[in-house]
Amino acid sequence: MTAANTPDSESTGIRYEPDDPCPPLLLLGVGLQGTMMILASIVLIVAVTARAGGQGDDYLTWAVFAALIISGALIALQASRVWRLGAGHILFMGPTTNFVAVAVLALEAGGPALLASLTVVSSLLYLMLAFWLPLLRRVITPVVSGTVLMLIAVSVLPIALDRVAEVSGDADPAFGPIIAAVTMAVTTVLALRAPRSLKPWSPLVALLTGSVVAAALGAFDAQPITDAAWAGIPSGGFPGFDLTPGPDFWALLPAFGVVTLVGGVKNMGDSVAVQQASRRQAKVTDFRLVQGALNTNGLGILLSGLVGTPPTTAYSSRSVMLITFTSVAARRVGYVMGAILAVLALFPKLAAILVAIPSPVMGAYILVAIGTLFVAGMRTAVRDGLDAQKATIVAISFAVGAGLEHQTIFADLLGGTWSPLLDNGVVMGAATAVVLTLFMEATRPVRQTRLEVDLSVSSLPEIDQFLLDIAARLGWNQTSTSRLRSAGEETLISLIHPRGPAPGEGPPRFIVIARPSDTLVELEFLAVFEEENLEDRLAYLSEEAEGGQGIEEGEISLRLLRHYAASVQHQKYQGLDVVTVQVRGTRLRTASPSESHRY
Repeated sequence: MTAANTPDSESTGIRYEPDDPCPPLLLLGVGLQGTMMILASIVLIVAVTARAGGQGDDYLTWAVFAALIISGALIALQASRVWRLGAGHILFMGPTTNFVAVAVLALEAGGPALLASLTVVSSLLYLMLAFWLPLLRRVITPVVSGTVLMLIAVSVLPIALDRVAEVSGDADPAFGPIIAAVTMAVTTVLALRAPRSLKPWSPLVALLTGSVVAAALGAFDAQPITDAAWAGIPSGGFPGFDLTPGPDFWALLPAFGVVTLVGGVKNMGDSVAVQQASRRQAKVTDFRLVQGALNTNGLGILLSGLVGTPPTTAYSSRSVMLITFTSVAARRVGYVMGAILAVLALFPKLAAILVAIPSPVMGAYILVAIGTLFVAGMRTAVRDGLDAQKATIVAISFAVGAGLEHQTIFADLLGGTWSPLLDNGVVMGAATAVVLTLFMEATRPVRQTRLEVDLSVSSLPEIDQFLLDIAARLGWNQTSTSRLRSAGEETLISLIHPRGPAPGEGPPRFIVIARPSDTLVELEFLAVFEEENLEDRLAYLSEEAEGGQGIEEGEISLRLLRHYAASVQHQKYQGLDVVTVQVRGTRLRTASPSESHRY
């Protein structure tokens, strides 16, 4: 399936961009390949969650069926652009390891009904994320998100290790670690040395190898395959919602909320990464599609809750892997994958083959996924640079979260009612990171300042005076002051629409936010062309800017701006332009403490 290079694809090798027509046979081939890349993950994560939560075969059969249907529908919807839904790209969806630990706790405490109730409420939190992020974007930083992702990996680790120790039938318990070791060895070798054409198939090869070894040692139970029907829809397994939330619901809700919030921030980067991988030439990120992807993710969590299966969100890394490997980014592949998953869901015998994979093989597979999640958390934490202060936040928060995980400290002190919350390492680690971040924000010696004017040339004197005052209080010399003022002027001019405001409308709002330090001033210019959903748009733009997800420099018309500024980032969005400019300067004198703290 590897595409040959063409004149059009010399930059990234992409043969078919999202909106390009693609031959039907190629669509089918790429769709089958993408389905095989995620099918095992969908089934295994559901199986591990159900078994670790103490659920029977009826629930497991139902949960696998529902997860396949929902994943297929959401992949097809992500490929679409319907109202505010859809990423317009190939974006895989399915149950993820992020929710395994909290889902297991919910199943143990109240069964599928409690899991469903918590998942539905979490979906509402996810869908409201766009409205909250303007308030949280200075708190839910990459440091906080990265720390939580690492703690999620730590919380899932015991679940995976428990699977390694389980063997079926009368097999020797010592065979479990042997089977897991073989599975991990094959996975590692393929990950490090497999040829490019084999890498997408590495998980399936490792699972097959581990299952063969388990069968040779007498640790493979084929009964689930024998009992499964060839075709049909499961008739039971989900008892419905728990409409009378009790202490377990309220104790676990914060944990679900933290995982959902951090997952939402991460999913923004997922959508941006897929957009970047799907184009022959780099383009500015379309944040309308980012919004569509997030709304679809929220819908996926809601649907998962309505049918009582573990929450479904995005698999961005595998989406990028498929696009890179096949050179096909046509979004019609998503429709094909959705149809294939729906068909597979109607044939329980096929899903039963994956459900029958021995527990040690599942455990080894989840261990690899945990390692990947932990590394992703580390990368997120260091994305914006890890100075001594940020490193301290990560270290203390991780120590608190990892130390409390699977302990009963608060249960022993306060009783069992709130122990699922207070003894939850993810929640307490996240809370520690947020509190330390708030402390750093509240004790910053330099405060941001804000100016709001009309997006018009007539506002230039007011903006110029605003920037002149900043430079004066920082004690910058004349050259640096002129550079700062010129950057503000060129940004204003570059954002003024050549046609002016529409008839009957006043000029758009223009907001300038300055974050000064001794030798650097970061200016954020926001040109608001429409009033509705301003906070929604700001949320996506600001969070992606802080996440450092490779946002391209915008098409600023005047090259002078680049000359005056140390860096320029231009993000275009429906009804909103955001330009972030950094200007460096040299101090002429030492500013007094009273002047420095005026910001």
